[in-house]
Amino acid sequence: MAEITAATVKELRERSGAGMMDCKKALAETNGDIEAAVDWLRTKGLAAAQKKSSRTAAEGLVGVAVAGVKGAAVEVNSETDFVAKNDQFQDFVRGVTAIALDTGAADAATLLAQAHPSGGTVQDVLTNSIATIGENQSVRRVAQLSVGKGLVVDYVHNAAAPGLGKIGVLVALESEAPADVLQPLGKQIAMHIAAAFPLALKADDIDPALIERERAIATEKAAESGKPAEIIAKMVDGAVAKYAKENALLSQLFVIDNKTPVADVVAKAAKDAGAAIALTGYVRFQLGEGIEKEATDFAAEVAAAVGAA
Repeated sequence: MAEITAATVKELRERSGAGMMDCKKALAETNGDIEAAVDWLRTKGLAAAQKKSSRTAAEGLVGVAVAGVKGAAVEVNSETDFVAKNDQFQDFVRGVTAIALDTGAADAATLLAQAHPSGGTVQDVLTNSIATIGENQSVRRVAQLSVGKGLVVDYVHNAAAPGLGKIGVLVALESEAPADVLQPLGKQIAMHIAAAFPLALKADDIDPALIERERAIATEKAAESGKPAEIIAKMVDGAVAKYAKENALLSQLFVIDNKTPVADVVAKAAKDAGAAIALTGYVRFQLGEGIEKEATDFAAEVAAAVGAA
């Protein structure tokens, strides 16, 4: 059995909101696996639905930039938050985000190969930044968003500098409406996205693996009710539908009033503007998001490779 440390219990409490003793029991039941422990707590009704942990496993900055109908977001990681406050590092992130926007580079490898205004490639300038600052840095991910007509709006939550922060959001609004209508609407929706952690634009777009995980949790939880099989099936379907509704952007309740679905907010704006408005996509980058899972997956691959050797 894996050792259950105070740090592990603390992390589970932060992620689940469950009590200390419940967290200890959950970790004991799942051999110290935090992800499995979260699910165990939820089947017992002891933890709220997990969307995405606000905990991050890396420092650095997210940069966003827009130009009318297109926008780009870039995440650049550093080892410490101290470097993220460094002017040279901020200039690098700001510059590389502008290059991503100008070139349309869709992934980190492509972006690193682009020419940099100061000479050489983005990779060359990054290498020099690492040598100068004395701390490892990496361009982790890039995303592009565009519309045929309308506007792409950007937003940075808790900005460290203009266009730079811990959470960066892009919102795509397809419309003939003027920019002075689309800009404030996009800004409000972007603020909602930063706060509400949507998993996809529409319920049908949510990762099937997440839906199946939710179905498994709901099935185990409903089975404990002792109700007939047909009732349990309806309970499970209802729980999954609720999960999808609460995690799809268009059906989420707008954080500004907590009662109007985002789709209805867009529809009202379109009616007021006298022009159709479609929310066609979004990007939400939170610094370090998913890095813990990537590290776990990599460790598993290494362990498997060693075992096969």
